[in-house]
Order: sequence, then structure tokens, then C-alpha cells
Amino acid sequence: MHFMNFETYPFEKLAALLEGVTPNSAYEELSLTIGEPQFDTPTFILGALNAHSPLLNKYPKTAGESVLREAMLCYLQTRFAIKIEDTQIIPTFGTREVLFNFPQFLLHEIKDPVMVYPNPFYQIYEGAAKACRAEVIYLNLDAGNDFQPQIDEAALNRADFVILNSPNNPTSSVMQMESLKEWVRLALKHDFVLMNDECYIDLYLNEPLPSLLNASIEVGNTSFKNILVLNSVSKRSSAPGLRSGFIAGDAQMLKAYMVYRTYVGCASPLPLQYAAAAAWADQEHVDTFREKYKENFRIAKAILGVEMPEATFYIWLKVEDEIAFTLKLYKEYNLKVIPGSFLGREGEGQNYVRLALVYEADKTTEALTRIKHCLEKK
Repeated sequence: MHFMNFETYPFEKLAALLEGVTPNSAYEELSLTIGEPQFDTPTFILGALNAHSPLLNKYPKTAGESVLREAMLCYLQTRFAIKIEDTQIIPTFGTREVLFNFPQFLLHEIKDPVMVYPNPFYQIYEGAAKACRAEVIYLNLDAGNDFQPQIDEAALNRADFVILNSPNNPTSSVMQMESLKEWVRLALKHDFVLMNDECYIDLYLNEPLPSLLNASIEVGNTSFKNILVLNSVSKRSSAPGLRSGFIAGDAQMLKAYMVYRTYVGCASPLPLQYAAAAAWADQEHVDTFREKYKENFRIAKAILGVEMPEATFYIWLKVEDEIAFTLKLYKEYNLKVIPGSFLGREGEGQNYVRLALVYEADKTTEALTRIKHCLEKK
């Protein structure tokens, strides 16, 4: 029998790499590998979850409860000054499931589909491409292009589906409004579907960042034809377990996708929907988390001398040999990081490691100090 053959996930690759290596027990174990906030979920969100727990005796609607949809619409209005229609948004069970199943929905009837996405990347993009049997064209992100996706119109003319990821995981780069507008124009010109994965958009350090929806409006595409965005409470609200996200944009596309979703069976339980509604409707708690991440980047600048990015909680750290460095850091300092080559293909990501600064300042200081010592030790 033959099955779908997926690439091993980066965390499994890391486990295999470190297998048999005994870490230095003089240090407490620390890990900067996974992009999971290590802060407590705010109590008002937990309160909403507890208050609505009796609703577990009811089936949730795939389309989402009105309280959740309204909270998401309110979020878009408050955060981005975008007023969209109820038909232009679908609540989802996080965004990972959308990134995997939306391409299958979109590309199913296309004979030889072509997907385009950044490299290095969040690995679910690759999994979706494999599930669709899609040809992949990479938007390589490296120091030479300041980690910005470069435009090749000949390639884009063949594209059916393009995923951008700004703010970017793992490089922490940010696309500016003019660049986003250019991509919207290209999506209309070459008639491909353009999606921005915006799960880190609220983790900006200074100025609020625009959505791809803002860029679409700016170029006059107010109906969001061919344009979609994804967002999630996981990072902004320190609530990855809520699995609350949304897809918003082109209403015609979303109407058909909603029918598909009734078959997928990934409706969010009602107590989680009410808790998520509380999270989406509030911005104040996000400001608190944002300050924590900003402080972590200040610490990183002081200890490692790295520049502070515009957004995310990642540092894309240049090293001489990312595999050797990862092994040395674990063996001698009991600290785990992700080698950049595990997150990229065709050589992208080599000589980088990704650091997820998701802890309180004291643990962040300890982890980054170990990295400094490792870098200095010959």
C-alpha cells in the first residue's frame, strides 16, 4: 500500500539529532524551540470558558456562534479600522487546519496546481502542497534580500495559490504596506489567490502593523477579490489551547469554503467559542504580552548584540554551523534551539538557528546568556 509521504516535522528532526546526547546536568533544562507562549492565559478568558462549560452538551455550529463572529468583526474594526461583512469571515479551529485543508479545497479541480510560499517556512505549508500534489515555487528569504519575498512575475503567472507570512516565522521579517499593496495588485493581475498568514501581527514592538486586508482596500480592491488573511488568538492572547482563528476576505470564495468545512468536522466546542470571543474582543491584555516580548528583545540586544525586529517573538540568529551549534548548546548548556535548515529547503536556513523568546525575562536572560557563552567558547 502507498500512503501520503510527509516530511518529518522540525521538532521530530531535533529529537533525532539530540538522541544519545547527554546534556550538561549542571544547567537546568531550557528550550527555545517551540513558538508557544509560556505565560498564563488571562483570567477573564478562563472565566468565560468556565462559565460556559455546561454548553458541552450541545453540538457547535461549523459556522461559529454569532458571539464569536461579532467579536472577530469587532477586533478587525478596532485593530485595523476595517469594517467587513459577516459573509467575509469564518471562525476556524485555529489556523493550522485551514492552512492544511484550504489549499485542498481551492486546488482540487486544477490539473497541475502551483503553490508559492516563503522559504524557510511554517511546515504546514509544505504538508498542504503535498496533499494537493501541487508544484511548489519558493520565495527564498535570506540576508541578501533582507528576508523579503522577491517578485518573479513569470513564476507568479503560473501560480494558483500564494501564501505570504508577515510578520514572518522564522525570520521575524515584516512586509511594509507598499509591498503588501504590490502583492495585491499581482494577485489581481495574474488571477491567483493570495493569503497572508498574520498570526504574529499583534506582536509588534512599536507601531501597529497593517493587514493584507488594509492593503487590498488601499489599492481599491474593497471586495477583497482573491485576497484572504488568517489570524489566531494563540500568540496574541497566550491561549494556543483555545484553537481559535479565522479566515477573512473574499466572500465568494468563503461561501464555497464554508460548504466544504461542514464536511471537515472541525467546529470549535461552544465553551471554547465563548472564551475565544472574550479574547478577540479585548486588546488590553495583548498590550501586556507585547511588553513582555519587547523586554525579551531588549535583553537579547543587550546580551547578544542582535537588532530588535519589528514583530514576532523570534530571533533568527546567524551562526557558523547550525547543526554543530545546536548539538554543542544542548550538550554543554542543556538548551534546545531549532536549526534553521530544519525550517527551510534547498539550503535556505543553513547557518541560522531560531530562538523563540516565549518566557518571562529571568528565564530569557538565563537562556540567552548560555547562548552567548556557547558562541564565545571555541
